[in-house]
Amino acid sequence: MPTATDFERMLREVALRVTRPRVAVLSVVHGHPHADTDSIIGLVREDLGGVSHQAVYDVLRALTAAGLVRRIEPQGSVARYEARVGDNHHHVVCRSCGEIADVDCAVGSAPCLTASESHGFVIDEAEVTYWGLCPACSTVTSN
Repeated sequence: MPTATDFERMLREVALRVTRPRVAVLSVVHGHPHADTDSIIGLVREDLGGVSHQAVYDVLRALTAAGLVRRIEPQGSVARYEARVGDNHHHVVCRSCGEIADVDCAVGSAPCLTASESHGFVIDEAEVTYWGLCPACSTVTSN
C-alpha cells in the first residue's frame, strides 16, 4: 500500500495540487478496490472529519481525469472506483451479491475483442465484464 508521501508524489506527477481530500480519497481507493462513492465518502470522513459529498465527487472526477483512478460501472451497479490503472484488465461481477474482482486481460481466442466494424473510430480499448456467482454465493445456491 502506498504511503501519504507516495500519494503526494502521484498528485504532483499529474500536475494536481496536493490537498488533504485528494490524498485521503487516493488512500481509500487504493485500500478498497471497487468501492462505491458512498463508501469512499464514509471512509474519507473517518480520516478527515467533515468533508462534503461534493468535495469527494470533485476529487474523484479530478483523479479519474488525471488517470490516477479508474471509474467502472457494471450494468445495474453504481459507479465504483479502483486504483489499478494503465493496464487492460477486466472484471468479474457476482450476480447475487455484487462483489467485483479483477480479471487480467482476456486470454485465448477472443473474437469479440476485435471489432467487426470500427465505424471510423480509433478503438483503443475493449471492456469485458464477466458475470457469475462468487464463491460465497455459489456455495449458498448449491446447498
